Amino acid sequence: MKIIPLKDLKLKGMYKNKGGEIMKEAMYYENLKDKEVNCQLCPHYCKIPLGEVGKCRVRKNIDGSLYSLNYGKITSYAYDRIEKKPLFHFYPGKRIFSIGSFGCNLSCSFCQNWQIAHGEPLSIEISDRDILTLAKAKESIGIAYTYNEPSIWYEYVLHLSKLAKKEGLVNVLVTNGFINPEPLEELLPYIDGMNIDLKSLSNDFYKDICKGRLSPVLKTIERSVKSTHVEVTTLLIEGKNTTLEEIETIAKTIASIDKDIPLHLSRYFPAYKMDNPETKVETVFAARDMAKKYLNNVYTGNIF
Repeated sequence: MKIIPLKDLKLKGMYKNKGGEIMKEAMYYENLKDKEVNCQLCPHYCKIPLGEVGKCRVRKNIDGSLYSLNYGKITSYAYDRIEKKPLFHFYPGKRIFSIGSFGCNLSCSFCQNWQIAHGEPLSIEISDRDILTLAKAKESIGIAYTYNEPSIWYEYVLHLSKLAKKEGLVNVLVTNGFINPEPLEELLPYIDGMNIDLKSLSNDFYKDICKGRLSPVLKTIERSVKSTHVEVTTLLIEGKNTTLEEIETIAKTIASIDKDIPLHLSRYFPAYKMDNPETKVETVFAARDMAKKYLNNVYTGNIF
């Protein structure tokens, strides 16, 4: 398979910097005074001065225009069982070609993929045709955009998901759900399945531990369920979001949308900046039993 570097392609709307690096002009932003720009992709609404990047680190103001720094750049790829996303009620037993880039618009202190979400990872560039070829190989059903946050890989995910749809492939997002309604609406017609993180039902948890907000995530879940298959994951961190009262509230909230939405309760292990002890297995099982009172499909993860 011949891999064609993006820098060798003539693509509309691209910018090449002095180092020959290719960047794609971003969608969803507006120009402000003094060549400042306002990114409108996610609820941070970053106002980005000339030469600076937003909170996600992958959208940069270049001469008064906003560019995506991670367009077409892949840091991780693998063939995974669909259950690993995790998606248990979507093509069970099938494999999917998973790809990720770098950057994230949240800053969770427990991030399990912090090397690519917040680090400076190496990346490769693969042509669209070769990505689609890989997505059809090894009995794969399509493409999962995962590992880091795919919503801030927006322009590339939108572009590639359209091509994948035309080829009869499925598209899966594994996302934190922290995206604005308008870009979500444009993307949803091309997305077949989603796993959305619901980290807590405490806005203080989102604010203090993830540097985000709860309400946009809930809105993403509510809207996405109407258009595509959705499953939800909550990482259980001992003493942070594991009281039975909070688990009950999480389960009731999801059930108010649709009691058939699968909920995955995943066990926390120390990672990145958080060194809290790993969550007890008994805590995860107690949370599962509580959630099952309100939801039809509750699963545990990271137990063994």
